[in-house]
Amino acid sequence: MSLELCILASGSSGNATVLRSPAGVMLIDLGIGPRTTAKRLQGTGVHLADVAAACLTHLDSDHFNANWIPTLIRQNIRLFCHADKAREILRSIPEQLASELEPLLRPFDAAPFHPLDGLGFHPFPLAHDRTGSHGFVIHGFDYRIGYATDLGHVPSHLHEHFRDLDLIALESNYDPAMQEQSDRPFFLKRRITGGKGHLSNRQALTAIQQILDRAQASCRRLPDHIVLLHRSRQCNCPDLLRALFSKDRRIAPRLTLAEPFERTPWLRRKDLQPATGEQLMLAF
Repeated sequence: MSLELCILASGSSGNATVLRSPAGVMLIDLGIGPRTTAKRLQGTGVHLADVAAACLTHLDSDHFNANWIPTLIRQNIRLFCHADKAREILRSIPEQLASELEPLLRPFDAAPFHPLDGLGFHPFPLAHDRTGSHGFVIHGFDYRIGYATDLGHVPSHLHEHFRDLDLIALESNYDPAMQEQSDRPFFLKRRITGGKGHLSNRQALTAIQQILDRAQASCRRLPDHIVLLHRSRQCNCPDLLRALFSKDRRIAPRLTLAEPFERTPWLRRKDLQPATGEQLMLAF
């Protein structure tokens, strides 16, 4: 067994991903409550009681639901988050809860950390809103995952981090035309599109194509899966996303759209070797 990923929920109504490894099970983001998470896990072979750790990208309410705190304490689930976010959590909850949660907090900074034995997380900063977010390169058990959502814009260091990946999970939040034509207030449109909000479909596509170009240029195999995260229900469309990304023949057979209210299948290693000449396939 290698690493396996299942997106339980993705979008403004809540974000949560389960990561299963030979060393155990953990969650990335806790944006849906424990009860909803337990229901979403039904049929996956994983149960809430199996979760040993969780890691937060940031503290927006769609990525961290405070209703998780009693469950984290009761089940002794270690919580990994940036040091600034750890302090913010402790300041925001009653003193008694804070004293019980603090021993479970595992703050990280720029250095790699290991939430489970044999499983490494390499964090990197993202310019989302005022306090920022973090993406991760997750590696272990002969598998590498690049996971980034709520980017604001594509930083230059994303391409340095997202090398030699077996799975890419990247935000593709909005279609610019749908965003401008929506009845959202002007300040919200500018927040989302202004470089510290979310990625457009075209920004996400360009980033992924550049990652694949680099893989091909270095004669590396292409990733098994390309997952699009955090799609806006108001300002994006699944059909539009599939049509846009499937124009690239490298992406089309690997594409998964994460949904807000239903989970993806388990995304795991594909043992089939790439077809002859795949590494030289043209993008369009």
